[in-house]
Amino acid sequence: MSDTKKIKVLFRLRSLEMGGVPRVVLDLLRNLPKDKFELTLMLNLYQGELVSEIPEDIKVIKIEKGREQMSKNPFIQKLQLGIRRLKLEIYDRFPSLLYALKVKEDFDIEIAPGYAEFKMVLGSPNKKSKKIGWFHTDVSYDKNQKRVNERIELMKQFDWMIFGAKQTRQVIEDLYGITYPKSSVIYNVIKINEARQKAKAFDASFPAVRPCFSSMGRLHSRKGYHTLMNVHKRLLDSGHHHSIFVIGGGSEMENLKNQAKELGVEDTFLLLGTQKNPWPYILASDYFVLPSQSESYPLTIGEVMALGKPIISTNVGGIPEMIEDGVDGVLVNYDENELYDAMKCFLTDENFVEKIKAGTKNVDEKFDEKRIYQQIIAVLENVLKK
Repeated sequence: MSDTKKIKVLFRLRSLEMGGVPRVVLDLLRNLPKDKFELTLMLNLYQGELVSEIPEDIKVIKIEKGREQMSKNPFIQKLQLGIRRLKLEIYDRFPSLLYALKVKEDFDIEIAPGYAEFKMVLGSPNKKSKKIGWFHTDVSYDKNQKRVNERIELMKQFDWMIFGAKQTRQVIEDLYGITYPKSSVIYNVIKINEARQKAKAFDASFPAVRPCFSSMGRLHSRKGYHTLMNVHKRLLDSGHHHSIFVIGGGSEMENLKNQAKELGVEDTFLLLGTQKNPWPYILASDYFVLPSQSESYPLTIGEVMALGKPIISTNVGGIPEMIEDGVDGVLVNYDENELYDAMKCFLTDENFVEKIKAGTKNVDEKFDEKRIYQQIIAVLENVLKK
């Protein structure tokens, strides 16, 4: 390959619903050097809140329409969804047909940005392309051993694996005795200045009991919001007045609404749903809390630090690689009592809160995006030499 020839890279994604993996992919599409790489994004479904953020200079391969482009007639839309599902199943079984109809060119590198895309990329009929997998998940929380083992085995088949945190790779070795010699740890880029800029887009002040904790994440049982709500109720009952709002949507929304009603905290534990720009809301809060049972390397931590907000987070996944406990945030175990004590400390110890705020001043140096881009570029260039 001559030095002037661009490396052709294909990123595969299921869709562009709001989430960490799609945000990482869009950031790479914007920032990987176009003089080195010719970048293409292939979407199973052309749908999601982030579709509008696809860079204009990126080629997009759309396998199937998104729900947004379908008929508004319920009967017709149901028929369209059924046909779409059938076509995707056929493409899964016969990837050569998919590539013949939709791709029609060869790529040097094909990337699976998350486990949802592993089989898609490994099943590519382009046998000459190098396959790179990206894994961001802490397997220790997953009780479905069949699913975990399947993902572990799939990762062995990639030409190179990128893990989103040291803990993400280490826990597989600790629990399963499996190592990945052809791999590296590269943290996801955290858009510090972008979060600051977006936080000024509008005034998100709204009636809320002060002080106010914010939180953000997908509403899933392992994100711990049911536990956070119990802690919230205990703090109120102890005379520590405050409110909490959570940004995010998901399968637990109705359960959390019912729990809030049962506990009588509907006016102080607010569920704001998905927000395309959550940062003005975070900026309007006093503190941030992340109560997850499992995480890998959540971008939110660095972005919240960039806004100078003191953070309480569970000590899971790659989070201790992001937060220095007692310096620029507070780490607790996923335990109701520990979370209660940490939140009570924020509500009662102003000097400690100011100390944590001061610790966030080093966030730009801590999450240097240029260093991460260089690491990714090195992987993409070196994998072709192997």
